[in-house]
Amino acid sequence: MTGIRLTAPAPGWSIDADVVVVGSGVAGLTTALRCAAAGLSTVVVTKARLDDGSTRWAQGGVAAALGEGDTPEQHLDDTLVAGAGLCDEAAVRTLVTEGPDAVRRLIGTGAHFDTADDGTIALGREGGHHRRRIAHAGGDATGAEISRALVEAVREAALHTVENALVLDLLTDAEGRTAGVTLHVMGEGQHDGVGAVHAPAVILATGGMGQVFSATTNPPVATGDGVALALRAGAEVSDLEFVQFHPTVLFLGAGAEGQQPLVSEAVRGEGAHLVDAHGTRFMLGQHELAELAPRDIVAKAITRQMQLHGTEHMYLDARHFGAKMWEQHFPTILAACRTHGIDPVTEPIPVAPAAHHASGGIRTDLRGRTTVPGLYACGEVACTGVHGANRLASNSLLEGLVFAERIAADIVADRPRSAAATVADHPAPSPLLPPEARSTIQRIMTRGAGVVRSADSLARAAEELEDLHRSAFLKAGAAEPKDAVPGVEAWEVTNLLLVSRVLVAAARQREETRGCHWREDRPERDDENWRRHLVVRLTPDRQLVLRRTDTEAFGPVQPSGAADCAATGTTHPTPEEP
Repeated sequence: MTGIRLTAPAPGWSIDADVVVVGSGVAGLTTALRCAAAGLSTVVVTKARLDDGSTRWAQGGVAAALGEGDTPEQHLDDTLVAGAGLCDEAAVRTLVTEGPDAVRRLIGTGAHFDTADDGTIALGREGGHHRRRIAHAGGDATGAEISRALVEAVREAALHTVENALVLDLLTDAEGRTAGVTLHVMGEGQHDGVGAVHAPAVILATGGMGQVFSATTNPPVATGDGVALALRAGAEVSDLEFVQFHPTVLFLGAGAEGQQPLVSEAVRGEGAHLVDAHGTRFMLGQHELAELAPRDIVAKAITRQMQLHGTEHMYLDARHFGAKMWEQHFPTILAACRTHGIDPVTEPIPVAPAAHHASGGIRTDLRGRTTVPGLYACGEVACTGVHGANRLASNSLLEGLVFAERIAADIVADRPRSAAATVADHPAPSPLLPPEARSTIQRIMTRGAGVVRSADSLARAAEELEDLHRSAFLKAGAAEPKDAVPGVEAWEVTNLLLVSRVLVAAARQREETRGCHWREDRPERDDENWRRHLVVRLTPDRQLVLRRTDTEAFGPVQPSGAADCAATGTTHPTPEEP
């Protein structure tokens, strides 16, 4: 354990439970429902409302071998190809074999998927898939339907929920085991201000970290809070350099920041074409699947065309769909485009890549366990080894379902013992950054660690991020400290800085191009040296320690302990504290 924590007031209230789930997407709510059904006292904590997470925004569907002639083995093959040599095959096999039944149980929970005339689930196709295996709901509103069904189930089960709450740090007992979390509830209600949930099992299902970049498909709440909390708690994270940039995000202008509208891959799955300003298709001949190539290949192709033509976007042409198909199959995308003055029925859609999904995250085993005993991670915040260097389209919702059920089964089997949290031998809390540093971090990351990276761009990004980190310590140590006041915005930006530093450190170390990690100065994939995973942890003296695995195998997840303080690998020192 590092003992590092955010600067925050002491908890003024507390709740006792067997399990606390942080996050209310498909991963978090599925875990919570399974734990509660087994008789465990379960609390769900979520940063906004129950239905405000990333799941709700998922336009794509759930990939599973549900169709005639399809098999888990074929799904596995497509996933391994997309992962560019870094998927953990055992994790992928778990996903594809347990996935179909997990989808059926989701339907049993109340989710309604689109059906064909014969009553079977209508299956679509997306990038990287050689078969139609994507189940959709409401055409392009799959996430909203899954979120609706799970939220209704949670409310019917009368689970204890704490909404509008930012989780701050992990609590541990005297043996270093998980003992709950501290959190801050925003606004008046049953709970207000900083409090604690005491529980011997904590599941982090906090979603992604897309807000480290200026433009992203992620909602505003996706500020990497779960990864940052896990790092401060001493957990390992892996493969954070692999951030998937979705190729087709609605281009709103060069200065557009924050969450951007997604144009689902399912549009290309139904036959839309990527074209330049002259209407010329540029994916033909670049990959056997053309527009349906894996996302990293399509994003790179769009970026190359933008560089070649000196433009800031390309186009997605689906005018041949006609109005009826747009209205029936893609009503959400149609409405979003029209809101921004574009009618895809009559004109091509301007698109450009934007940060979309973190393939890496908190390192877990096949039961969702992290290197901190009692701490689990699930969904986008986790790195199970399923996605490797690049997530296959529509595998994320399935990953949340499958591994949520595995986590619940592990907790139920183990029946974690209650333990009192201790607050002893903590070093000084980490100083906070001012809220205005958020846009600075986003610009640094977009410029230095975006779709295209290089040694020079990453070195500049690392230096600028360290300057921000150093300035926070200098302000905190001044005779008259002027560090940021504890609050949601300051906590979020401090989390953003930590995960940005880890991402850049890993991207600098990986001197090759693989999956969604594109190094201009190292354009080739190097299996001999880099078919390996990068694992990062934070030491008690706030140093980032990187190690490279010996093989492409994900390897066992070993619990953290005192021995972990003996660092091995590459150390990225932080500035001396005043």
